[in-house]
Amino acid sequence: FVAVFCLGTGAMLALAFGPWCAHDLRLFYFVRGIFVLGDIMLGDRAFGSYAELALLQRKGVDTVVRLHQARRTDFRCGRIMGRLDHCVTWTKPKKCPKGLRREDYRLLPETMPVRELQYSVQVKGYRTKEVTLATTLLDAEKYPAEALAELYFARWDVELNFQHIKTTMKMDILRGRTPAMVRKEILAHMLAYNLVRSVMWDAAEIDSTPVRRLSFKGTIQYCLSLREISGQPGPPGRVVEWLLQFTATQKVPYRPWRVEPRKRKRRPKKFPLLMKPRSQLKAELGA
Repeated sequence: FVAVFCLGTGAMLALAFGPWCAHDLRLFYFVRGIFVLGDIMLGDRAFGSYAELALLQRKGVDTVVRLHQARRTDFRCGRIMGRLDHCVTWTKPKKCPKGLRREDYRLLPETMPVRELQYSVQVKGYRTKEVTLATTLLDAEKYPAEALAELYFARWDVELNFQHIKTTMKMDILRGRTPAMVRKEILAHMLAYNLVRSVMWDAAEIDSTPVRRLSFKGTIQYCLSLREISGQPGPPGRVVEWLLQFTATQKVPYRPWRVEPRKRKRRPKKFPLLMKPRSQLKAELGA
């Protein structure tokens, strides 16, 4: 599935399901309508196609994405806007790309100005050392390269949100036996995720704390600990007040350049995989 998150609140705004082999751009068609005039779409290099930039700009939505690895750039060409920062003209693909509707392909302009910029990542432990961005924010004075680099760095929050959903909320293993039940299971997790985010948003307004500084796991723990007294006699607003006050105290340290080793802590067991029904395996063992 492909999801769209709000950078300010962390809430999931849209979700689209698709087959395992489908590219992200095919599913992005179903969530593109969530963007409105004045929005900025942050995405990785999978969403940096000519069609997506043009269709979003047609709606008044700007884009900041990482330049696709298949597209080469020469900063000596185009309109120079700074060091490793220029504006070039992209041309419409001669053929309709796969996954794009014919009617959308006909709406694409023949050319489109795109700003490309590159910056270095001077952090030990980071795999990426240079990042090249493509954006429709062409005003270099209003949108300097440093601000765009900082904005794209915040895109990593999407990966953290998925980690909260899969790991913190334990959605890494789905227990549904049919596609319909799997969809319901995923949607239930998404609903619970947004409910937790709404509690964090209300708690952040108590002392004007940025919601990104509050602990997602701590909020879940307080919600579970207060559920036993929520059904007892008394004013229900008292429990909600406690929940928001406790959540507001769970602030995570500000560590924008935190680096963790990409290693697995738990080793897999050396037993073979369970590829047959348990009853059949027991019968083979004579149990």
